[in-house]
Order: sequence, then structure tokens, then C-alpha cells
Amino acid sequence: MLEPYLQVEGVSLKLKNTVILREVSFEAFPGEAIGIIGRNGSGKSTLFKCIAGLLIPQHGEITVGKTAIVREKRFPPSFGALIEKPGFIGSLSAFENLKLLASIQGKTSESEIMESLRNVGLEHAARKAVYKFSTGMRQRLGIAQAIMERPRLLLLDEASSGLDDGGFAMLHNIVLTLKAHGVTILLTSHIKEDILTLSDHVYKMENGVLSAMKGGV
Repeated sequence: MLEPYLQVEGVSLKLKNTVILREVSFEAFPGEAIGIIGRNGSGKSTLFKCIAGLLIPQHGEITVGKTAIVREKRFPPSFGALIEKPGFIGSLSAFENLKLLASIQGKTSESEIMESLRNVGLEHAARKAVYKFSTGMRQRLGIAQAIMERPRLLLLDEASSGLDDGGFAMLHNIVLTLKAHGVTILLTSHIKEDILTLSDHVYKMENGVLSAMKGGV
């Protein structure tokens, strides 16, 4: 029987006396895309930061594979993330930015970096300084950064933001391809239509409360 790769159980988080997440629970399986719809400030990005190990909730547990993120205070194994606006060094090229990030883990080759740029349609701009990039190009580069290490868990927070129709088609293709390879994908957006297109199952986040909506298309 297939087991979930991600389990979020009763996660609650309070920051500066404000409740941000309220007993959030859900699970996601390999090859599945989970979409979360919600307004800005609803708690979507904070939830992703908890899953990524960047914030530790006061209650609940997050399990990725066999790793208990909260109890062990660890980052998830094999994950990629685009959370909020991607930050890059403007004076460096797209390739140089990704190479710098890849050097932290030291497991991504230059050919794999170029492949990730091709996958997001930026191979022609690989040597271009990022300060010359449009908003949509920066977003594509953020997606390339998230997928370049071939993660088993992919977190895409507002990934469709700033993308034109061609960029959204690229994102849709990446999601389908990674799902076919068994990657577990989480996506957020404040645009309902984007999430319905990209996701197998859809949730709504409102005031830190997560509730199931309906299946995607």
C-alpha cells in the first residue's frame, strides 16, 4: 500500500501573540499535487516555512518520508522550495546564481543546472545578469532553483505569480512531468483557477485554518 510522503498533523503556530496556523492537518502522496488557495496573509507561506523546517510550530508534527521535522528540528530530506519572492544576486547571471546555490549541497552538476534553466525556458538567458530580468523571468529562475536538485518534495508558493500564459504552460508541464516521476508537490496561489488546473486535491486556507475543497482537474 502506498504511504504518504508528507504528513502534517495538528500543526499550530503562534507568532507575537497572533495565531497563524490552527491545527492544520493533511497528507500528500508520491506523484500527487496538492493545491492550497488563500488570500495573502491567510497562512499559506507560513505553513510552507514550517514544512521546510524554517519555522518550528508550537504544536503538531510534520513528517517527510521518515523524518519528523518538528521533533527532530531538521530540514526535510530531498526538497526544493520557492517560498515568497525569489531572491537572487542581481549582478550575477542566472547560471552563476544557481551554481552558487548548488554549491551549498554540492550535488548538482553544471549540466543539471543548465537542464533546469532549459526546463523553465531560460537557456537563452543563462549568462544574462539577473538585474536585467523581468518579473516573469525572475519567477522562472526561482522555479529552476527549486527543481534543480531533483527533489522528492517540491514546495511552490505563488509560483504562477508574474507568469504570462507561456510561463504558466511551462509551470503546468513541469508539474505534470515531476508528478510522473513520483515527486510530491505542494502549490499555493490566491488565484483559484491556477490551483484547480495544477492540482489533484485542493484545500482552502483562511485565518490559519485549512479545509478541503474539491479535486483539481
